[in-house]
Amino acid sequence: MTNSRPFTLFAAAIFLVMALVHAYRLVTHFQIIIGSHPIPLNASWVGLAIALVLAWMLFKESRR
Repeated sequence: MTNSRPFTLFAAAIFLVMALVHAYRLVTHFQIIIGSHPIPLNASWVGLAIALVLAWMLFKESRR
């Protein structure tokens, strides 16, 4: 018997899209400024790593 987990798969896809957004920012050096504070590119490295790990874990969970 296979359990269908569409919401887990949907959440994994969202995290994967967010990882792609962070990767795009790193490649193009897109600058984000909130108020008068620029957000450094190092934040996207952290965001990319976290989003990829969460997407990977959720994809694994959706296949169980």
